[in-house]
Amino acid sequence: MFTREQLTPLNKNILVDLILAHQEQVLSLTKRVSELEQKVNKNSRNSSKPPSSDGLAKPKPKSLRKRSKKKTGGQKGHKGHNLKQAEKPDHVVPLSVTSCSCSADLTHVPVAGYINRQVFELPQPKLEVTEYRGEIKLCPKCGLTNSALFPENVNSPAQYGPRLRGLLAYLHNQQLIPPNRISQMMDDLYNSPVSEATVFDASRRSYDNLAPFETAVVEALGKSSILNVDESGARTNGKLHWLHTASTKTLTFFGVHEKRGTEAMDHFNILPNFCGRLIHDFWKPYLSYNCKHGLCNAHHLRELTFLFEQQDQAWAKNMFDLLLAMNDFVSKQSEQLTAKQKKPWIKKYRDLIAEGWKSNPLSDPPLKKKKRGRPKKTKAQNLLVRLGEHESSVLAFLHDINVPFSNNLAEQDIRMIKVRLKISGCFRTIQGAKYFARIRSYLSTARKQNRNILDSITEAISGHPFIPA
Repeated sequence: MFTREQLTPLNKNILVDLILAHQEQVLSLTKRVSELEQKVNKNSRNSSKPPSSDGLAKPKPKSLRKRSKKKTGGQKGHKGHNLKQAEKPDHVVPLSVTSCSCSADLTHVPVAGYINRQVFELPQPKLEVTEYRGEIKLCPKCGLTNSALFPENVNSPAQYGPRLRGLLAYLHNQQLIPPNRISQMMDDLYNSPVSEATVFDASRRSYDNLAPFETAVVEALGKSSILNVDESGARTNGKLHWLHTASTKTLTFFGVHEKRGTEAMDHFNILPNFCGRLIHDFWKPYLSYNCKHGLCNAHHLRELTFLFEQQDQAWAKNMFDLLLAMNDFVSKQSEQLTAKQKKPWIKKYRDLIAEGWKSNPLSDPPLKKKKRGRPKKTKAQNLLVRLGEHESSVLAFLHDINVPFSNNLAEQDIRMIKVRLKISGCFRTIQGAKYFARIRSYLSTARKQNRNILDSITEAISGHPFIPA
């Protein structure tokens, strides 16, 4: 900082240089402050940051759907899910009428009818113990001792059955309950505290028996016409690993790998030969695969939200509204759109991109470059480049009504993995992470195919998992 006494004797040229230097510093600091403010103002609603990063400053939820004109609550004609009487109750308790309010004896009066009321209740939890008592006989002819053969899976003096083991695997991998709490639960309900080792063993058996299932899913996903993919970090054995998912409406695959990019994707052997349309969030390694692409517009909507809320970019608000209107129009169609139907939408889309470039022109490169490489683009410019250069992928849902507007399917599938990590913090071993990934693939697929989850995991424990077509 200079004082007046220091500046007064200086000549005009020196003062001009000082003012220009000061001005440059002010502009640099102003730009830096703006960048930091934008960074601070980012959250899960206007960027790709996960909701878990919002902390206590969680933004007010704001749905991207248009507000319906319908009243809240159940709509007219909705059947609902009210408790209904069972046609065949398990128990019937007769209630007799023996007297009238006038003191008359009704014991022998014929019954005119019944009023039925049913109570739905859980039976007293109890483990059933089945004893297999094998005969031992001595052959009177040769003296050989002969013993009865036990069922294939009955090989210990005392053991848990497949349904109980299936329940343990279900609680651990579907309901995400830690092994120590499962042990406590079994003690509270059945007075039989299973060990944590038994819980892990149930997962291990399921994992081993699900190898044919995983092979079938990988093959089916590779042949699918539309495939949603995503990846997320998963702390494993003290190091950052990546959980990859590939999903359709009926199939789910999870895989764990130490890498995030193509090395991991090639390892799972789904994408290398995939020829359908790949739906993703523009993670660059996905673009290296020679197939059709579809970009997640939910991500674009969040980025557009940031631009018009934090930077007052009018074109971004208009593009936000256009994409939602376009999706609403497409969702109401039962047949593929004609070229005539698509033309006005595409024109509006391109006009808004042109409007965006007017508001965010690329600056001319300086005569003397300070750094190597291309000049850094703003967030608005990066988004405009993506929307323009990848138009066919952004508007894939317009060109094919079977293509989803967003990558919500894969994100929903991977969300439960994040819930698991939120509860336990991490996976202790890479093998434990692989157990969980394969079993969750199976359970998610079972759910999508309207199969009973507990029955499905019991079948897997028994060595007979269902194999999707």
